[in-house]
Amino acid sequence: FNPCLSQSLLQAYAKFSGAPLTVNTISRSWKAPKGDIPVLISEDKVISQPAKILNFLRKQKYNADYELSAKQGADTLAYIALLEEKLLPALLHTFWIEAENYCSVTKPWFASRIAFPLSLYLPGKMSREALNRILLTKGGPPLYSLTEVEAQIYRDAKECLNLLSKRLGTSQFFFGDTPTTLDAFVFGFLAPVYKVCFPRVQLQEHLKQLPNLCRFCDDILTCYFRLSVSGHSPAGQDTADANLQKLTQLVDKESNLIEKMDDNLRKSPQHPPRKLTTLKLAVHGEESSPFNRLSP
Repeated sequence: FNPCLSQSLLQAYAKFSGAPLTVNTISRSWKAPKGDIPVLISEDKVISQPAKILNFLRKQKYNADYELSAKQGADTLAYIALLEEKLLPALLHTFWIEAENYCSVTKPWFASRIAFPLSLYLPGKMSREALNRILLTKGGPPLYSLTEVEAQIYRDAKECLNLLSKRLGTSQFFFGDTPTTLDAFVFGFLAPVYKVCFPRVQLQEHLKQLPNLCRFCDDILTCYFRLSVSGHSPAGQDTADANLQKLTQLVDKESNLIEKMDDNLRKSPQHPPRKLTTLKLAVHGEESSPFNRLSP
């Protein structure tokens, strides 16, 4: 998982659920507890990995989903699975494998926050890990070459963006007027690629053709991160093709299966947030907001 995406997701969820989260920046990731970033520290507990951090926050009654029905909870899981399967590979490629983006943005961005001599090694290691993950999950028949794999992951990502745009429609958030876990995931995935100034912008250009998704990111940045949004999201939206309808059907099918497995999925009683000692999110060399330094 890309550290930038993880931080965006977790900070958004904390703001949506009211969790008292503070961010501590570190320049030596190996000094983080468990050697992983981001990591959540609360009193004597140390939790790493985004999914485990979210579960911990929910157990402390910081639940952004307490008003969702079982069907909406199932939809949340289905769409998160879609993001990780269809969109994440293209984001990893955009940040870590696309040569121009990696050399001019990602590598110097991360290397500037890593102590020498690891700054010469770790960005390359992360790039190789991203490539291996893509080839492991997307390579194989009938995709035999890296070029074919790259073409397919960007097709999948664009279909995923089209589906998200269709699902969001004219609503402020995916389930009405209140942000939930799904909104945090979508924002965590979209905001970095939306705001970073890349030389190669294939996925970014497609995202900017979906004005409701751009407005979604801008609104969260303005309302929850107090960041001014420069410029305007370009108008116009790609016409959904036959694959979009097929993808919608697959998500609906998965959602229905999840709902049948547990009618009480993700339901939790509405409780006022229980006061905690301030939580700390140790993040690899980022500012207090991940969007303060998105332009190289």
